[in-house]
Amino acid sequence: MLKGIHPAISPELLKVLAEMGHGDEIILADAHFPAHSVNSRVIRADGLGVGTLLDGILPLFELDSYADPLVMMQAVGGDQLDPAVEAQYMSVVKRHVPNAKSPTRIDRFAFYDRAKAAFAVVMTGETAKYGNLLLKKGVTPVG
Repeated sequence: MLKGIHPAISPELLKVLAEMGHGDEIILADAHFPAHSVNSRVIRADGLGVGTLLDGILPLFELDSYADPLVMMQAVGGDQLDPAVEAQYMSVVKRHVPNAKSPTRIDRFAFYDRAKAAFAVVMTGETAKYGNLLLKKGVTPVG
């Protein structure tokens, strides 16, 4: 066991986060997301919510400051977003990145396209509808 690493961060996830470079993206997918259909690098985090993983990832991971570092899926026509989902994620994000902006919302199929091109997809136990969150890695400051 390592000191200072959140217990929700598996060795596999820690390795992937370290391998990612500036501009690479990782998806924290809800339990309904077709992760294995859209990306060949899927990390299982069954039983863990996206908020828990954010708490473990954000102390280790610089968000991109040149592009939208947080992206979520828009509701499909006729569906409603639950604002509590984004609010819960942002409460965790703001603890680690106080000046973070709310996630950009993109169409479902555009989100799937981003997931196909993502460095990895983390399959969580999150059951919230539209509970997927994309993180874009930034440049890690020196010092």
